Amino acid sequence: MDNQQLGRLKAALIGVGAIFTFAIWPLMILWPSGWSWHPAQGEFMGMMIGIYATLGVFLMLAARDPLANRGLIWFTVWSSLVHGVIMGVQAVGDPEDFGHLFGDVPALIIVAVVLAFLTPKAEKMGAVR
Repeated sequence: MDNQQLGRLKAALIGVGAIFTFAIWPLMILWPSGWSWHPAQGEFMGMMIGIYATLGVFLMLAARDPLANRGLIWFTVWSSLVHGVIMGVQAVGDPEDFGHLFGDVPALIIVAVVLAFLTPKAEKMGAVR
């Protein structure tokens, strides 16, 4: 992995981490049809904010040494992809949730694709493990 790709991965981790930590709550408030699944259920919203804020902090910390934190990065890739696909299926099946197809669903898929593209696979790392 060259320094330029490592720099892009660090920037992506900081960007995604900051969005997860600081932007999920405002997006749920400002654009509920695209980001908040159960606006009347404060407990659900609080849980989602807590989970994503915590993951965001750990992603920002992982930016210090991404190669040592590949497990967390790949967890973020796969959990974001699975979460996005499940929400996408639910949004297609319920016209009331259709707005999510333009909000959190594509956002999670983009996060998964960007981090997967930038994160080296073990076999491509050569001697670095």
